[in-house]
Amino acid sequence: MSEAVAPRLLRWYDSHGRQGLPWHHDRSPYRVWISEIMLQQTQVATVIPYYEAFMSRFPTVQSLAEAPTDDVLSHWSGLGYYARARNLQKAAQRVMTEFGGEFPADHAQLETLPGVGRSTAAAILAQAFQQRATILDGNVKRVLARYHGVAGWPGQTAVLRRLWEHAEQHTPGQRVRDYTQAIMDLGAMVCTRSRPDCNHCPLVTDCIAYTEGQPTRYPASKPKTAKPEKTTWMVILEDHEGRILLERRPPSGIWGGLWSLPEIDPAHSAEELPYACEQRFSVNCHAPRLGSGFRHTFSHYHLHIQPATLQVGNPTAVADQPDYRWMHRDEALSLGLPAPIRTLLVAPEQTALL
Repeated sequence: MSEAVAPRLLRWYDSHGRQGLPWHHDRSPYRVWISEIMLQQTQVATVIPYYEAFMSRFPTVQSLAEAPTDDVLSHWSGLGYYARARNLQKAAQRVMTEFGGEFPADHAQLETLPGVGRSTAAAILAQAFQQRATILDGNVKRVLARYHGVAGWPGQTAVLRRLWEHAEQHTPGQRVRDYTQAIMDLGAMVCTRSRPDCNHCPLVTDCIAYTEGQPTRYPASKPKTAKPEKTTWMVILEDHEGRILLERRPPSGIWGGLWSLPEIDPAHSAEELPYACEQRFSVNCHAPRLGSGFRHTFSHYHLHIQPATLQVGNPTAVADQPDYRWMHRDEALSLGLPAPIRTLLVAPEQTALL
């Protein structure tokens, strides 16, 4: 009979696991929570500089709860999935108002916080409070699906249920903090998605996927569906001082709450852009200079962005207000901006007069 999973994983972790990550120093519930949210859909190497900058600016849950939302979003700019940042601040405010500024050491209460699901709540309990709690993030799903030969896509209810059962079965009562980090590290470092290093895996001797000789068969991929294609004009309205007009997006949806460039209906031709902008903003616009269009991919659709720069003759027609702001480019970069908009402002593409 093979040795249990946990002892093998812990021995591997003691020799090969990641034990010096920034959130491993002072594993307070707040620091663990921030790291867990950032690590959703994002790799460790990408997260580290964002985490360090974020913690420097928002060292406590109170500082995050009280910060201007624009400041929070600016420190998240580039990480993507911006609902995470909005939920972070909402959760911080809930911790302050409902839990007296202290994270609850209770799974059900943690799950009431915006953006905290079953696995994230368990990670906080295990990492910060050292309670026995079972996690099941993407890396863990892959390890367990391969080890147990669980066929199917983990997004399916029956498959997910089986993976939770296996995860619960293997979670030990001792060293749970190290175990949860170990199984995440194994998935990230050894049992990788496309090129698993089975020869260095502590679970290889009784891994079903390895025995079958096709580890990448597990877990099954999400069924592919063609992503819709959408198009939009992104207009850079620029006044004689070199300021550009930024527009805050609605609080929910794509890039919710971030500052962006105004969008114009793609049904308008390039020649009609000055008229469309005049109708919308009551400004006088010159002929547009068109940049090279590019495609940005979201989780559920592709967006074709066509940038156009228009000089504005009377910028005062659009006064600064909560959802509109005239700013120089260097000032704008201090705001929370979507990655494609930041790219347009930092390195505007070559443009040509119509």
